[in-house]
Amino acid sequence: MPLSPFTIHRHDRRERALITLAGEIDLGSAPLVRTALARCLSDGIRIVDVDLTSVTFCDCSGLNVFLYAAQRTTDAGGVLRLYNPPPSLGRILDLTGCGFLLLGLPLGHLPPPLGDDPAPAVPAQPHGTVPLVPVLSGDAR
Repeated sequence: MPLSPFTIHRHDRRERALITLAGEIDLGSAPLVRTALARCLSDGIRIVDVDLTSVTFCDCSGLNVFLYAAQRTTDAGGVLRLYNPPPSLGRILDLTGCGFLLLGLPLGHLPPPLGDDPAPAVPAQPHGTVPLVPVLSGDAR
């Protein structure tokens, strides 16, 4: 059975990046995600939005990458948030109770990039994409 393709796209806007992932995040692809997120920090990006709309599966190795990257981003004075997690990741987030660490509000409600003047209420969407909305709902703990 052929492997499904895994892709990573990055769109920067000042000190903010939108990372769009597609395919399966597992033990084989998790290192690619870790590298892409680490590269954001090394490039001076301090706000990282991760769109998981096209991710079909994510296991605990993916969760580990996201938690590690979120901690490193927080340590650098920034924030990393996930949007539209697949059901597999949603279930892991529910079971572990760590969704509040990673899940963000809809993209239009995020604060302006660090060090910038206040931005419009809804930031420009790259390549005509629709606003990102988290799949999971509930109160942050």
